[in-house]
Amino acid sequence: MKRTARRAAAVIWPAFMVAGVLEIVVFACVDPGSLHTLGGASLDLSATAIYSIAFFLFWLVTAAACLLALLLDRSGEEINAQPVSRAFEPAARPRR
Repeated sequence: MKRTARRAAAVIWPAFMVAGVLEIVVFACVDPGSLHTLGGASLDLSATAIYSIAFFLFWLVTAAACLLALLLDRSGEEINAQPVSRAFEPAARPRR
Protein backbone atom coordinates (compact mmCIF):
# COMPACT_ATOMS: atom_id res chain seq x y z
CA MET A 1 0.00 0.00 0.00
CA LYS A 2 1.40 3.38 -0.93
CA ARG A 3 2.18 5.93 1.73
CA THR A 4 -0.58 8.30 0.63
CA ALA A 5 -3.16 5.51 0.63
CA ARG A 6 -2.06 4.45 4.12
CA ARG A 7 -2.39 8.01 5.39
CA ALA A 8 -5.81 8.39 3.79
CA ALA A 9 -6.93 5.15 5.42
CA ALA A 10 -5.47 6.33 8.75
CA VAL A 11 -7.72 9.39 8.52
CA ILE A 12 -10.90 8.04 6.93
CA TRP A 13 -11.35 4.75 8.80
CA PRO A 14 -11.15 6.07 12.39
CA ALA A 15 -13.32 9.03 11.38
CA PHE A 16 -15.92 6.61 10.01
CA MET A 17 -15.94 4.62 13.25
CA VAL A 18 -16.26 7.72 15.45
CA ALA A 19 -19.01 9.13 13.22
CA GLY A 20 -20.97 5.91 13.74
CA VAL A 21 -20.62 6.17 17.52
CA LEU A 22 -21.59 9.86 17.46
CA GLU A 23 -24.65 9.00 15.38
CA ILE A 24 -25.78 6.49 17.99
CA VAL A 25 -25.11 8.81 20.94
CA VAL A 26 -26.73 11.92 19.43
CA PHE A 27 -29.85 10.23 18.11
CA ALA A 28 -30.34 8.25 21.32
CA CYS A 29 -31.02 11.67 22.89
CA VAL A 30 -32.49 13.68 19.98
CA ASP A 31 -35.60 12.91 17.97
CA PRO A 32 -34.94 13.80 14.30
CA GLY A 33 -38.58 14.88 13.92
CA SER A 34 -38.14 17.59 16.55
CA LEU A 35 -35.24 19.34 14.80
CA HIS A 36 -35.76 22.89 13.51
CA THR A 37 -33.71 25.40 11.52
CA LEU A 38 -32.18 28.43 13.20
CA GLY A 39 -35.16 30.46 12.00
CA GLY A 40 -37.55 28.12 13.84
CA ALA A 41 -38.96 26.41 10.76
CA SER A 42 -39.40 22.66 10.89
CA LEU A 43 -37.06 20.53 8.79
CA ASP A 44 -39.08 18.94 6.01
CA LEU A 45 -36.83 15.87 5.74
CA SER A 46 -37.44 12.25 6.53
CA ALA A 47 -35.76 10.70 9.54
CA THR A 48 -33.51 8.67 7.23
CA ALA A 49 -32.36 11.83 5.46
CA ILE A 50 -31.58 13.52 8.77
CA TYR A 51 -29.66 10.46 9.98
CA SER A 52 -27.68 10.37 6.73
CA ILE A 53 -26.85 14.08 6.68
CA ALA A 54 -25.83 14.00 10.34
CA PHE A 55 -23.62 10.95 9.78
CA PHE A 56 -21.77 12.57 6.88
CA LEU A 57 -21.33 15.81 8.85
CA PHE A 58 -19.96 13.84 11.83
CA TRP A 59 -17.66 11.94 9.46
CA LEU A 60 -16.41 15.14 7.82
CA VAL A 61 -15.67 16.90 11.12
CA THR A 62 -13.98 13.85 12.61
CA ALA A 63 -11.91 13.31 9.45
CA ALA A 64 -10.74 16.93 9.66
CA ALA A 65 -9.66 16.34 13.26
CA CYS A 66 -7.85 13.12 12.30
CA LEU A 67 -6.11 14.85 9.40
CA LEU A 68 -4.97 17.67 11.66
CA ALA A 69 -3.59 15.15 14.16
CA LEU A 70 -1.76 13.35 11.35
CA LEU A 71 -0.25 16.60 10.07
CA LEU A 72 0.86 17.65 13.54
CA ASP A 73 2.51 14.26 14.10
CA ARG A 74 5.05 14.79 11.30
CA SER A 75 8.68 15.13 12.35
CA GLY A 76 10.87 18.10 11.50
CA GLU A 77 12.97 15.97 9.17
CA GLU A 78 9.88 14.83 7.29
CA ILE A 79 8.63 18.39 6.88
CA ASN A 80 12.02 19.79 5.84
CA ALA A 81 12.60 16.97 3.32
CA GLN A 82 9.83 18.33 1.09
CA PRO A 83 10.89 20.84 -1.57
CA VAL A 84 9.85 24.44 -1.06
CA SER A 85 8.30 26.43 -3.87
CA ARG A 86 10.35 29.43 -5.02
CA ALA A 87 7.24 31.58 -4.67
CA PHE A 88 7.56 31.42 -0.88
CA GLU A 89 11.30 32.06 -0.61
CA PRO A 90 12.28 35.56 0.43
CA ALA A 91 13.74 37.65 -2.37
CA ALA A 92 17.47 38.23 -2.23
CA ARG A 93 18.34 41.68 -0.99
CA PRO A 94 20.25 43.82 -3.46
CA ARG A 95 23.79 44.76 -2.42
CA ARG A 96 24.53 48.41 -1.82
